[in-house]
Amino acid sequence: MHDVAKEKTSDIIQSVDVAIDVLLHVAKHPDIRLSDISRNIEETKPRILRMLRTLEQRGLVRKSKTGTYRLGNTAIVLGTAASTQVDLVRIANPILEELGQKTNETAQLRIIDNGESLCIAKFEPMRDLRVQAMIGRRRPLFAGSYKVLLAFLQPQVRMQMIPATLPRFTNNTITNHAKLLQELENVRKNGVCVSYGEVSEQLVSVSVPVLAFDGSVIAAINVAAPAFRTQQSDVNRYTLLLKDAAAKISARLGW
Repeated sequence: MHDVAKEKTSDIIQSVDVAIDVLLHVAKHPDIRLSDISRNIEETKPRILRMLRTLEQRGLVRKSKTGTYRLGNTAIVLGTAASTQVDLVRIANPILEELGQKTNETAQLRIIDNGESLCIAKFEPMRDLRVQAMIGRRRPLFAGSYKVLLAFLQPQVRMQMIPATLPRFTNNTITNHAKLLQELENVRKNGVCVSYGEVSEQLVSVSVPVLAFDGSVIAAINVAAPAFRTQQSDVNRYTLLLKDAAAKISARLGW
């Protein structure tokens, strides 16, 4: 137990840790002074001043004419994004459950995070053989039905997200850039992406976009099922249910 604690401590970058302390103090106490921050977190004024200047340079804090500090525009953007994601999960959970119960298959909500799709909410049915989902699990954007997230990005951003080499996961994975771009255009046109074993040969996955208040795609909602029990009629039914669920989430987000 001691070794684990020691290892975790060794992974911490002290200057970053102190900078976060400084930022949190500014967030909790708007118009706080340098001397107060220094006293509260027991660090020297010169060190705290360097931290504040760095945070100010990145827009995380701003200094007033009287020498006090409060959150900057970048921090407000981060806070808004965090709030939106929390709201997204809260809104989506009961709709995901309803979707999962209607399909009797696994449903997930995913967002783009650091160039990948990230699961932030899920529902799994009460049946022995089902697709297992895990909150926090990451998947590539260019393979599987989560291409729907890639498809609705602005073209210049989309191209930055597509790796130079497309790894092959199964025989169904698209590894040709021209073919992938054509598939993304089809997905954008149809508003749905269906994957037949592109990441795992045993799975069929269907995803549709979730829209934010400004019409941009904020997430994707998905149904995944074992291939052996999924017919074309099931895919059609999942698509209709997914579009209805996505419309409900989008409406509650203000779209």
